[in-house]
Parts: sequence; structure tokens; C-alpha cells
Amino acid sequence: MLHSILDTLELPVERRHFLFRSTQTLLSAALIASMAGYETNASELLNPQNTSAAGPVDKISLPPLEAQTEQKKGPLPNPEPMEKRIGYAIVGLGHLALEQVLPSFGACEKSKITALVSGNRDKALTVAKQYGVSEKSIYDYQNFDSIKNNPDVDVVYIILPNCMHAEFTIRSAKAGKHVLCEKPMANTVAECEQMIKACEDAKRKLMIAYRIQYEPNNTEIKKMVREETYGKVKSIVAVNGQNIGDPSQWRLNKKLAGGGSLPDVGIYCLNTIRFLIGEEPVEVYAQITTDTADPRFKEVEDVVNFQLTFPGGLRAMCGTSYSHHQSRNYRVYAERAFFGMDPAFAYGGLQMHRSFAQDESEIYETPKRTAKNQFALEIDHMSDCVRTDKKPFTPGEEGLQDMKIIEALYLSARENRPVQLKKYEGKDLFRGSTPEK
Repeated sequence: MLHSILDTLELPVERRHFLFRSTQTLLSAALIASMAGYETNASELLNPQNTSAAGPVDKISLPPLEAQTEQKKGPLPNPEPMEKRIGYAIVGLGHLALEQVLPSFGACEKSKITALVSGNRDKALTVAKQYGVSEKSIYDYQNFDSIKNNPDVDVVYIILPNCMHAEFTIRSAKAGKHVLCEKPMANTVAECEQMIKACEDAKRKLMIAYRIQYEPNNTEIKKMVREETYGKVKSIVAVNGQNIGDPSQWRLNKKLAGGGSLPDVGIYCLNTIRFLIGEEPVEVYAQITTDTADPRFKEVEDVVNFQLTFPGGLRAMCGTSYSHHQSRNYRVYAERAFFGMDPAFAYGGLQMHRSFAQDESEIYETPKRTAKNQFALEIDHMSDCVRTDKKPFTPGEEGLQDMKIIEALYLSARENRPVQLKKYEGKDLFRGSTPEK
């Protein structure tokens, strides 16, 4: 130690200068060591050569800072090295892609952005610089098929108007790429079936981006429903609506969107309830109310109220709209409690709630879980399925089933009558492998 200190001093050195400067060095070393305690274990400070001697480890862990009485935060993020991650081409650079999906790759541990597809090259060039994508990996909708020659792209994530989902899923499969497609899966049942067949023929995986089915709060509520934590579930009420703006946007164009509030936001109520229960409805009934004098609703529906009846008699009441103040929630009514989410379907800030009787009190709780990025969870699940050759938890068959039910709901509203659906035995019939925790 003395020798190393002397090596840092200018010569010649007087005795008093040596003592002063060596003391400074020792104090600095002590300060650095104490600061390192925030980043390393004590054993690493005492044995700094241990890690380098053994080589780099796969995962990093740190001791908790809080006492055992406090909320657990879960493990540290331990993303894989970039060269090992699954590469994604993002198709469509609209609001969802730019505001949610692209930033979420920063929270991914198994996935990375390797290509962009857009009809606006200037926008794509700007985004490519922001996210480190090579200019050679920018495509438009005309030359998209040449993506087959890009070995850095494993999965194509389709974030386009609904009417384009089938076309680009089929083109992606033919290019030898796996597909992650935004909901709703397509505009029609027939298109969904074509998408599934194209991916099966190409031996490529197809997953629908139902992020709610990967989100921890909703997974916890599913567990309470399935295990009958508070007794049998008697009914469910779900609402997902918003006050949509610009009348010229593609979501209000029937050809582009396939419908209005029902396939866009109402599908969250439908799909989440199917996820919680695990069963398929045997009957649906719907009513639609639309003010056609409103310039937003010249082509698509506004308010949809619908009922789902399940095999055991359980009924779910759902509502969706494009013209009321944003409201996204659901509540499960069981024998000994009610519980649910509010907000339930938002991109962030989700909140669970539950209420039950305890002696002379009615307990109302709002448990707060450590927040997880929903998009990162679903993207990494897709990456895991590609790497391990597993069927995604929300495959094309899951999206197809929703589309069949939506078509039945439209029929019910047109004819003002309940519509019977095919009865299925068993649970989770259209889902694949369970996501990793």
C-alpha cells in the first residue's frame, strides 16, 4: 500500500508532504469504499478479485435496502446481452408505437428493436436515430417483403390500422418471420383464419398483443377467481370507454377499423373476462346506440352495451363507448367480496381494489403491486416462445375467438335478440404456454 502511494507522488517528497498526501489518499480510498457499498456486497469489497477470477456472472443481485417489514420489490432487472436478444421489426409508427411500444423496449430483457417499417421515410429516419436502428433496416410498405433477407429480424410487430393486420401478417409469415399483432386481430373472422393458416404453413408463431393477460394485477385477480378465494363469482361488470376526438382519424373509418368502440376498446372487456374465468360464453346479447348526427359516427358505432352468459350461468355486463369521459374498470362480485381494477385497461397506473366484511367492519383495500411494463412483458413472452419453440399464451386462436364473439354481438344488436354460441368444454382452450413470472 505504501509503495502504491509513493508511486502517485511527485518527487522529491518532503516528510510532512508525504504524511499529508498519504492521509488524503487513504481518506479518499475509504470514501470510495463506503460509496461502493451501494453497488456491491461487502464480500466483493473484501475480495475484489473473486468476480474477475471466476469471470462475469449471468445475473446480478444486490442485498435489499429496506427492512423485511417493507414491500418486496422483486429481483433486479437482468437483461440479456444485446447479441442474444430476439430482434423486432416495428411496422407502423403511429401513436401506440411511438408513445408506448418503442419506449417499452428499454424495459425488455430478451428483446430489441432491429428494424422499422413506415410509409414516411423522414419519420422513420428520425426514429431510427433515436433507437439505434441501422438505416439499412428501414422499410416501407412496398419493399417490406425484402425483410426476409434481414437476419437481424426474428419477429414482426404489426401496429397498423386493423384492415392491414391480415395482409402484413401473411406477408411476414411468407418472409419467414414470426408475428406479434396488435388487437383486434383483424376486421373479420375470415381474415383471422387466413392469418393463422399463413403462419402455420410457414411454421412461424403468431401472437396477439393482449397485454392485460400478462399484467401482474390482472393475473392475481384471475387467481382469486379461479381459486374462489372469496367464494363463487356471481357476476362481473366491466366498462371501457373514452371520448374520441378527430373525426378524420382512421379508427372512425369503417373500412380501416372494421367497427367502432366495440372492436377497439370494448374488446378489452370481452377478452379480460374470458381470461379471468377461463371459459367461453354460450350466449351474447348486445344493444347499440349511436348519434349519427355526430360527425364522428357517420360510419362506426358509438355506445355498445352487451351481456355475456357463461356455461354455469354466470353473466357479465359490459359497456363501451367513444363519446363518454374516459372510464376503464371492472369489478368481480363474489359470495364474500367484490374485487377488480380501476383503472383496469390503461397503459399504466393500474390499481386493484377489493372489499370484504371482517367482524363489524367492511374492509376496502387498494393493494399496490410493483409496477411492470405491460408491453415489455408481452414482448419478452413472445421472445421466449420463439427461442424455446413454445406456443404463445395469446396465439392467433385467442384473437379468432374474440372476433367470432364480436361478430355475434353485432348480429345480436342488428336483430335485437340473444345469439347462441358454440359450447366448449374445459378452460383456456385457445391459449398457449403460460408466461414466465
